[in-house]
Formats: sequence, structure tokens, C-alpha cells
Amino acid sequence: MQLAKLVRTMSKLDYYIDEFTQYLIIEKNLSTNSVNSYNRDIIDYVDYLEREYQITDVKDIKRDHIINYLSSLYDENMKPRTIARRIAAIRNFHKFLFLNEYVNENVSSYVESPKLDKELPEVLSVEEVNELIDSVNGDDAVSIRNKTIFELLYSTGLRVSELINLNIDDIHLAMGVIRCRGKGNKERIIPVGEVAHQLLDQYLNQARKVLNKHYDNQTLFLSIHGYKLDRQRVWQIVREEAKKLGLKVTPHTFRHSYATHMLENKADIRYIQEMLGHSSLSTTQIYTHINSKTLSEVIEHFHPRSKKKENINNNREGD
Repeated sequence: MQLAKLVRTMSKLDYYIDEFTQYLIIEKNLSTNSVNSYNRDIIDYVDYLEREYQITDVKDIKRDHIINYLSSLYDENMKPRTIARRIAAIRNFHKFLFLNEYVNENVSSYVESPKLDKELPEVLSVEEVNELIDSVNGDDAVSIRNKTIFELLYSTGLRVSELINLNIDDIHLAMGVIRCRGKGNKERIIPVGEVAHQLLDQYLNQARKVLNKHYDNQTLFLSIHGYKLDRQRVWQIVREEAKKLGLKVTPHTFRHSYATHMLENKADIRYIQEMLGHSSLSTTQIYTHINSKTLSEVIEHFHPRSKKKENINNNREGD
């Protein structure tokens, strides 16, 4: 795991940060991005404790110190979502200290997170998705690769991190499924549609051979230089193509659109939860926002008063 290198003056508390990092990697099995995020947040927190209170021993940290640190974040007009993430990091850090008996109590137990309004994700219409995917229409290796990536993101709801970590062994075209590893390295099997199936077949048999300059027999999606595509490059590819159409799109927009369109077509939310790899149904339920047109149709077809109104009209016609 390649962890971010954070430049800072060595601290007496660094031992606990290092141990906490190993705990996140080995026991919590978090991704590199998550571990780096926790590290940054805890280092900022520890720097504050040393600077403001000259604390060099974790046993000296009190609940008031945490509260004052969080107050300083509010004073900086930090976004509630960012503060909530910092609180999550601090809670995990103090829980780790307590479980490993570095301290006698968990002083973060009663620290509350700010209440967050769930933001509705940006979603493309079916027409916009089709236009975006169809806009990649070249027959060169890079165009075939990009079109396959777009189609796979939309037809499976993959996270971009899951997409770039796919190996050839994860693609089972004969069975019409792919295998991916999501958060916490949890494995799931996802069916792929006919269009994605055809594009994957074309990419594997034509484009990848051109891109595979270093005889990589595993990595699925390769760069023009023959190396594994990274997260940033996939974001660039999506944004650049979407910009040509006047759209603001990220790889995650495909995922949001996939879930929303599945729901609009009456797919069971528990099925969507499984496909997206959500551990909790409440996470998936953010996609249950319904546009006014769909809502009107539901009311018209299923609300008893609407049916009664229809019956009244029929009776009047009989009069």
C-alpha cells in the first residue's frame, strides 16, 4: 500500500499515529485513499494539541481538547461534511487507543457529529448518457478503451477505483459477469449488459493488444504508455469528453445515473444495493428521489382518489 508522504516535524505522538495507521491497514482493511485521509486528519488534530496545549502523551488528551479543536474548525468556516469526516477520524483514533490500552478511557465517546443534509447526487438523463457514450466513436485503441470504460461505468455502477483495479481474470464474458473488489476488499459479482459485453470483447481482442506494450497479462485497462490507468486519468477522460457536449460529468455521475435509472425502471432497491456494493440499504436510499413526472404517473395509477375520479367521469358519461 502506497501511503502519502506528509512532511512535518517529528512528534512524540507519532508512534501512536504509526500504530493507528497499521491498525487501519491490517485490521480495518481500509483502502489507501481512506488511510491517507485518516492520517491527514489525525496529524492536523495532533499538531493542534501540541501547539495549543503542549500535549505529548495521549493520556493527557481530554474531551474539552477535542471540543476546542472542533470549535477551531468551525471558526475557520470549514464545511460540516469535512468536520464530520475529521470527527470520524478522531473517534477511530481514540477508540484504537482505548482498545489497545494506551489510555484508560475513550474521551471521544460523546462527541457529536454535525447533522448533514443528504445531497442528491448529480444524475444524467438516459438521453445524455447515450449521447456521451456515443460521442466516443473512433476506431483507434484509445477510443475503443474509453468507450468501453464509459459503458462499463454506466452499465455496472462501478466506482472508478473498482474499475481501474479490474484484471482480465475478473472478466467472465461467457457468463456475462465481472468480478470486482469494493470497499473493505469485499468481492461482488456484477452482470454486464449486451452492449458492455460487446465492447469488452472488442477492447480485449483489438485495443488492449495495441496498448499492452509491457506484456502485462493481468491489468484490464491500460494507458497509451502501457501502464495501469490511474484514477486521475479516468476522471480527466470523462471530464474532457463531457465538456465537448457541455456537460459536467465525473466517473461517479455514471454510478449515480445507473442507480437512478434502475429505480425509475422499477428495479428492487435491494438488488441495486447489492450491485453498488453498499453495506447499508440507507446508503442506497439516497437514489429514491423521483422526478415530478414519475411521481405524477404513480399517483395517477395507484392513488385511490385518482381511480375514484376516473370512475366518476365514467358515470357522468353514462348519464
